Amino acid sequence: MKKRTPVSEIMTRDVITLNHKDDLDIAEKLFKKNNIRHIPVVSGDKIIGLLSYTDLLRISFADAIDEDEQNVDTVVYNMFTIEQVMAKNLVSVSSNTTILEVAKILAKKEFHALPVVDDDKLVGIVTTTDLIEYLIQQY
Repeated sequence: MKKRTPVSEIMTRDVITLNHKDDLDIAEKLFKKNNIRHIPVVSGDKIIGLLSYTDLLRISFADAIDEDEQNVDTVVYNMFTIEQVMAKNLVSVSSNTTILEVAKILAKKEFHALPVVDDDKLVGIVTTTDLIEYLIQQY
């Protein structure tokens, strides 16, 4: 296993993002359509938060809806904005941060995704799933 491999080797580069003015029903549709659990929230080019599918589950009964269901009851979502629900105090890493360093951060924290930011620009996202897949490839 290479010890100095940068996170850029395993991160997702084509990041699906939400604008901070988007609605939560848009967020849920993106989560389900793309089978993802974390979406960075941006204002222009700057990342201002991270919304997780768990954040939505905390305020709704979204998990009770059939995953193939495209029509979502948005009554609860209309009560909140993305900015009210998203995580705001983000920890991020740069693309040259080592996979080992990323693993240490995720092991100590209570979240499962890190935005990858270079020069204040979102360039990727790395998740615990990315780390597990990387470890599997090593064996």
